[in-house]
Amino acid sequence: MILKGRKVVGGTDEGEALVSKDPVSFYGGVDPDTGIIIEPGHVLCGKCITGKVFVFPTGKGSTVGSYVIYRMKKQETAPVAIVNVETEAILATGCVISSIPLVDKLDADPIKTLKTGMWLRVVGDKGLVEVL
Repeated sequence: MILKGRKVVGGTDEGEALVSKDPVSFYGGVDPDTGIIIEPGHVLCGKCITGKVFVFPTGKGSTVGSYVIYRMKKQETAPVAIVNVETEAILATGCVISSIPLVDKLDADPIKTLKTGMWLRVVGDKGLVEVL
């Protein structure tokens, strides 16, 4: 299966999917040192996003979130790629400065179509998400 969408940040990477129905704030919602979601009440609280293709509806929160993503990339605790329903500016900026492939506006809802544990390849330059 291949989903087609919009390129936000180019690049290609692959990994195991981690899918959330909840939006994510990288500032205060994710521990940058461990890659673990720490936001109380979040559907993935306690789960690690490090090395995953992280699929979630959209980002939320402070502009500092962009720099948290950059810090995570430098510490090797970041996801390898991100897939959103619709990306907002804070998340896009974090992925640009961190060279993390990011796509959104797919031809099928990624939250309903993709499942945690699937192996995905994200081809950011073409706006593609491929289930391998």
